[in-house]
Amino acid sequence: MHLLLLGATGRVGNLVLRKALQDGHQVTVLVRNPDRLNINDSNLTVYQGNVRNKNDLKAVMKGKDVVLSALSTDGTTTLSDSIPFIIEAMEEEKVKRIITIGTAGILQSRSEPNLLRYQSSESKRKLTRAAGEHHQVFIKLAQSNLDWTIICPTYLPDGEEMGHYRVERNFLPEGGASISVSDTASFMYQQITSDQYVGVRVGIAY
Repeated sequence: MHLLLLGATGRVGNLVLRKALQDGHQVTVLVRNPDRLNINDSNLTVYQGNVRNKNDLKAVMKGKDVVLSALSTDGTTTLSDSIPFIIEAMEEEKVKRIITIGTAGILQSRSEPNLLRYQSSESKRKLTRAAGEHHQVFIKLAQSNLDWTIICPTYLPDGEEMGHYRVERNFLPEGGASISVSDTASFMYQQITSDQYVGVRVGIAY
């Protein structure tokens, strides 16, 4: 497959990149600082650029089968700024499938089902700016005609890939308190060849 990976230098994105290359996929990444990758592979194409630049996204979208986004907020408006450009480039190039990493904050609240978790009493976070950024991505994808999946982990510590965890459509599994970066990356990578969670947010936790 020809994959476009955004956020390849981040914790989740870098693990997804390594899995994809190990399986022989053709992977294109768009990164601001290529020196942070530290990967040499004949199946890897590296573009230096910015996801907030419409032309950069259009340049890397051509001929792709699946888009994977492990972009983080980085304390900025990167997510809300880039998602309209990502969707536009995908529609122009007729790329249908996108898998992104979100946050458990944009899953539905169990106690207040008409609210998202970050808007409800379930959230223990006082700062909601990052969840608000992920919410904008959810809104834009839900309004699109793309085959989207948003993977929504809770607390993300480093750790080995365990291979056993719980997932639930649109809600965080009850009592879920954490999920490792490794298992989150593994689940994201599995969605490349699965349509089981198209059009939903997926809560993931141990």
